[in-house]
Amino acid sequence: MMTSKDPRSAFEAARRSQPEIAALAIKSRVAFITSLRVVLIEERERIMDRIQDDTGKCRSDALMSEIFPILEHLEYLEKHAVRDLQDRKAHTPLAMMGKKSRVYFEPLGTILVISPWNYPFYQAIAPITTAFVGGNATVYKPSEHTPLTGLVEDLLAKAGFKAGWVNVVYGDGKTGAELIAQGPQKIFFTGSENTGKRIMAAAAEKLIPVELELGGKDPMIVFEDANVERAARGAAWGAFTNAGQSCTSVERLYVHESIYEPFKAALLREVGRMRYGVDKDGNSDMGRMTTDFQTAKVREHVGEALKAGANQLTGKEWDGKDLLIPPIVLENVKPDMKVARDETFGPVLPLFKFRTEEEAVRLANDSPDGLSASVWSKDLGRADRVARAIYTGNVSINNVMLSEGNHALPFGGVKNSGFGRYKGEWGLHSFCNVKAVLIDKDSTKVEANWYPLTAAKYQVFSRMMVALFSGGFLNFIRFAIAGMGLEGLAGKLGKAGRAPSEAGPIPPAATGSGSTRKASGASSHGRQPTVGA
Repeated sequence: MMTSKDPRSAFEAARRSQPEIAALAIKSRVAFITSLRVVLIEERERIMDRIQDDTGKCRSDALMSEIFPILEHLEYLEKHAVRDLQDRKAHTPLAMMGKKSRVYFEPLGTILVISPWNYPFYQAIAPITTAFVGGNATVYKPSEHTPLTGLVEDLLAKAGFKAGWVNVVYGDGKTGAELIAQGPQKIFFTGSENTGKRIMAAAAEKLIPVELELGGKDPMIVFEDANVERAARGAAWGAFTNAGQSCTSVERLYVHESIYEPFKAALLREVGRMRYGVDKDGNSDMGRMTTDFQTAKVREHVGEALKAGANQLTGKEWDGKDLLIPPIVLENVKPDMKVARDETFGPVLPLFKFRTEEEAVRLANDSPDGLSASVWSKDLGRADRVARAIYTGNVSINNVMLSEGNHALPFGGVKNSGFGRYKGEWGLHSFCNVKAVLIDKDSTKVEANWYPLTAAKYQVFSRMMVALFSGGFLNFIRFAIAGMGLEGLAGKLGKAGRAPSEAGPIPPAATGSGSTRKASGASSHGRQPTVGA
């Protein structure tokens, strides 16, 4: 692996190495993924130590939200990448009978991956390996807040990845801008909405395609027939895992008014049992905040809500400064409060009541974000109906933050949560040039729509078109007859390389309405004239 402080040298190394990756069979690329999976299992304790040192996660978060899912991701690539990336047949329409249609999935070239600080290991390895299996080289910039310095390079090298295949550049936002200026074939960014906008603006100058996985203000809807105890436990985990520093954390909890009080009681019992701290043995439920600036945002959101009349049910012992924030549950939150509208990205859970299904959907959709959601109900028909009605990229039914756990499912958002999809087949294809190929035989046949275009062709083609798209067996027969007639008019190439119908001299241009002229360059109106029959 290559580590560099110079964006230009990193891209030069990547571009030199990319043809070597592309030349490998997909199966050979997957062999490196298998080797990496073995390395990660062997090195798991060291990896978790490094993750905890940089992020302040609890040990179980490091294991369950970074190590386990990346192993699942690698296993998906091992089992499915060859199938997902192999050439495919595509439908060929009846009017193109005799031809074949194919789709090829080819490398884009060099991918720039800019990863976030909240899941620095998973969000490094997942896009790097997906890009690699697609035949691309990668330039990778980790967040300056959680760089895991040297770790990714070391693990990839142990798995046999060659120098130049993945190139790591450390730095801040200025470094990111310099990397974009090098003109990668694609940018894959995970992070905040504001940074995503700046990246997209910079990429637009060079027409670089971007994939943006940005923030979320994810709703959880609990209907009156849901298992209250289970849903409350799900809400606690969904809101406070990784200290709420997840783009798919539960940040808005809507509970049907008929079960609001028992649900709140169950939630508070669960929160009251939680242990928080940066442990080394897995005996903690939640770690600390990773950065000072995100801690300040939590303080801002909670403080504004309390001043405006919200009630704080838990976490009152927090001094507003310590990075180790206890889980905070709020109620009596108004829709215009920041904690209700803006991504908090911390261990804060606001509670809301709703009365009807329609109101729940309206409240869930009342957000500029649309990344993920969860719906809880014994009535799976209703749950499915609501899941379809919520405008979001991902939905878990009777569970939370689970759709992203299936690496065969696409992941991504709508609205201000970004666009593009990664994971599964869609993720692999997003790192490819998806090339359409139509194959015809090398023959003497002349296509009916080629020149010369004549009145006779026009009439027969019109009859064929109407028959083809009108349906029914009789029209199919009419289509076939018209098609044979068109082939007769088009003809085949003779020894002189011309169709028989073209063998004779073309009459001189006539005058008057409806006349045609021989093509001899642009007309006085700048158009190519039509050749007569």
